[in-house]
Amino acid sequence: MNKNTVLGWATLVMILMGILLIALGAFRYDDVAGWGFAAVGVGFFANAWVFNALKGRM
Repeated sequence: MNKNTVLGWATLVMILMGILLIALGAFRYDDVAGWGFAAVGVGFFANAWVFNALKGRM
């Protein structure tokens, strides 16, 4: 596995974790904790976007 493959897998894992955290915030927790889970999920999407942008440049 080269660097681009590793970044591709990291992007996929980050997207899946982001979806999971947003779903937890939306469906599991109805109070303030749900907003926190959703915010962290959006952060995971931002990290996945950066990893995807780095693919091919390193």
